[in-house]
Amino acid sequence: MNMERRYILLVAPVVFGLVNWLPNDLLAEDLQEAKVTQVVQDVKVVPSGSAARPVVVNETVRQGNAVQTGSQSRSELTFKDETITRLGEKTIYNIGGGRTIELGSGQFLLYVPKNKGGAKVKMGPVTAAITGTTVLGRVYPSGLTEFTVLEGSACMHLDGVGQAVQVNGGQMVVYDPVYRTLEDPVEVDLQQQLTSPLVRDFRQLPSAGLIEEEIQSQHQVAAPNGDLDQAVRAAGAASIQSATPDQFMAAFNSLLVRYPPSQRRALVAGAVRARPDLAARISAAARGMQPVRSYYGKDAKDYKEYKGKEIAEPCPTTNYFPPPYIITPLTPQVNSPEKPPNGG
Repeated sequence: MNMERRYILLVAPVVFGLVNWLPNDLLAEDLQEAKVTQVVQDVKVVPSGSAARPVVVNETVRQGNAVQTGSQSRSELTFKDETITRLGEKTIYNIGGGRTIELGSGQFLLYVPKNKGGAKVKMGPVTAAITGTTVLGRVYPSGLTEFTVLEGSACMHLDGVGQAVQVNGGQMVVYDPVYRTLEDPVEVDLQQQLTSPLVRDFRQLPSAGLIEEEIQSQHQVAAPNGDLDQAVRAAGAASIQSATPDQFMAAFNSLLVRYPPSQRRALVAGAVRARPDLAARISAAARGMQPVRSYYGKDAKDYKEYKGKEIAEPCPTTNYFPPPYIITPLTPQVNSPEKPPNGG
């Protein structure tokens, strides 16, 4: 038991450092109340200590209240700072203090305007820190959590463990409750994401232009990659599709070492789309090229901005796990031969 306490005390500062990235201006305007700006079918507000009742458009819901949607129901809440939250069916959404939003279960879309202080989204044991970003999230009854960035970036971390990873526009991260870990970010089709009822069935998002920029970027990456095609041919293959796995990876690795870090993400995304059968090998090769940076290193400025939309603080672009803590006894044990019994 004492050893467990020592472990918690030593790990706690690390965890605190990871979750304490949010800017100092977060308290300037708390997300303590919101106006209901759209209601579709069965939407209820659950005041603290009171029974649930139907909610109406233009009603104000405050800290301590929960908004609950029924089957085939949706709702939209707009906060004073123009932050927008949309709730899908069978969703429970708690309005917290400070700039923290808590999703009990279900699905949501969250748009946070740039330069408004950002927000934290708690989804069970997972927390996302976002500023100037549009995201989609879903928490399944099993605890499985999906988090997709439509534009901007977010820093995901696993509460109480210290694992953290940056998620950029067009990427999704999954939390697996069985293994209790955040999986590596994967590329998603943003055009497909826009078919979600939380986008399709509501007014146009203020960030629609930024999302379209991300979609156009994906289309450019999806187009035939001249560099990759030339590299594959140099490796002895007739085309990208006909290249053997070894030929393709040799071509990809030859480009990876030459590409500047700012362009590697586009190269990786294009390679994965061209050869999805090699996605695991492509991602592993890319991770090997990305240095693990200190949270407070000199190059932290590289993480403060993503396509003009800042993130709260430096966040690791690779899946970060805190180093294991090895417990050593306070008093080292000295091995010594047993003494012979008295009188022997």
